[in-house]
Amino acid sequence: MHSVELLPDEATERAVRAVWDRLLQAGLPSQAAHRHPTNRPHLTLAAVDTLAPATRTRVGELLTALPVPLVLQGSVRFTGRTHVLAWAVRRDDALLRLHEAVWRALRDAPARGRLHPLHDPARWNPHVTLGCGRGAAWPVPDGTLFGAAPGGGTPGVLGGRWVDARTYDSVTRTTARLGPPA
Repeated sequence: MHSVELLPDEATERAVRAVWDRLLQAGLPSQAAHRHPTNRPHLTLAAVDTLAPATRTRVGELLTALPVPLVLQGSVRFTGRTHVLAWAVRRDDALLRLHEAVWRALRDAPARGRLHPLHDPARWNPHVTLGCGRGAAWPVPDGTLFGAAPGGGTPGVLGGRWVDARTYDSVTRTTARLGPPA
């Protein structure tokens, strides 16, 4: 499976990693415990079985829209086989347009294989994962989870920018940059 992921600006990445560290120090499931070199804060736009070179080029062309605004806003929890704690991503127009365009490019690609249905624009719930695990629970309110907001703002609300993109290959566990030259 190949995922297409957006990467945040440096300040936002530091803020997400601070939450990861807070969770880890509290003995709760945290992405900070995943030591693989590809592990970093990101937003998954879509995932597909096959990402042919022509499709990769087309998706990269769409990503010339970067940077786009980023707003993280409170926690969201998902249950199922694996439980997930995440920082919710506000669905603004620029992000929704980019997501829709990437989804369409992958959907319409020849020999693409299966697209992950949770990334379909009608179902997509954008988020940045903070921790996950089977049966995991995070008994902490947002104020504790996110810490004090800079400048006295609302805890758990953070503005920034999506500045870069990559693909992640779950078989080889490798990443490759997507988009125009940095």
